[in-house]
Amino acid sequence: MKSRIGVLVMSYGTPESMEGIESYYTHIRRGNKPSEEQLKELTERYEAIVGGVFPLRENTDRQVQTLQETLNVDPRAVDTEFVCYQGLKHASPYIEDGVESMVRDGITKAVGIVLAPHYSIMSIGSYIKRAQAKADELGLEISFVESYHLHPKLIEAFADRVSAKLNQFEEAGADRDSVRVLFSAHSLPERILSMGDPYQDQLLETSKAVADQAGVKQWQFTWQSAGRTAEPWLGPDILDTLQNLNKEQVEDVLVAPVGFVSDHLEVLYDLDIEAKSVAKEMDMRLMRIDSLNSDPLYMEALSDSVITLLAETQEQ
Repeated sequence: MKSRIGVLVMSYGTPESMEGIESYYTHIRRGNKPSEEQLKELTERYEAIVGGVFPLRENTDRQVQTLQETLNVDPRAVDTEFVCYQGLKHASPYIEDGVESMVRDGITKAVGIVLAPHYSIMSIGSYIKRAQAKADELGLEISFVESYHLHPKLIEAFADRVSAKLNQFEEAGADRDSVRVLFSAHSLPERILSMGDPYQDQLLETSKAVADQAGVKQWQFTWQSAGRTAEPWLGPDILDTLQNLNKEQVEDVLVAPVGFVSDHLEVLYDLDIEAKSVAKEMDMRLMRIDSLNSDPLYMEALSDSVITLLAETQEQ
């Protein structure tokens, strides 16, 4: 008889419909409702992306389902049945709901993994803390994949996408080696640096590995989607970086948001609408790599990370 292992697949979350934006935003703001102006701005951003919020949620659902399928065809899982459960940070089903569902289904051993490759105590750390607390409360044995930022298949998936877009630049008449590649990720408050947080270093390691594999000649790292709070956030922001590249007379830019693994608002709005608009004003050609979403290589990277951790915990 196969042993059943639960896999808690965690991510930031997104509202299921336009009507759910206010409650979603309120949860992000720790129970404080947004002002009418703030709510209007966020709603307009969702309206601006094709299809509104629905494709974002469907995409995450598909990733969870595809990961379950990938896990269960791995030859190392011949004696194991993996069952994936979704746990979202700011929307239902919440992280705690995912843990409760596992226990209700009779799962006694689980692995948690986040749909984000890079560890920060302020991001991945907070997901793990919530999941562990609920698991302890309900008596579920759970271990966590903290990061997988240099997994070979993740690097290959990103490098394939960078190469594909550089080919498009060539087809459009650009010199491939002159294209400036901007690797990006969601900014976090600057105070993580004084905490010894590995987030920035892991992102730079991923960027270098992808650049090396894709044969990128000119690249740099930039930040995006910083929160609007009184404290300083990591920079420079991509919009400032584009202004500086314009001064350098850089004409062709490829954005590779390696901090994101799927099409979300920070990609579809902050990059595809906002950054492209700024680039267009400066007569700069800007492209973005396709998101990983449910790409088989990415799913295999996640699956391998889960199975490897499970094997390590069983050896202990």
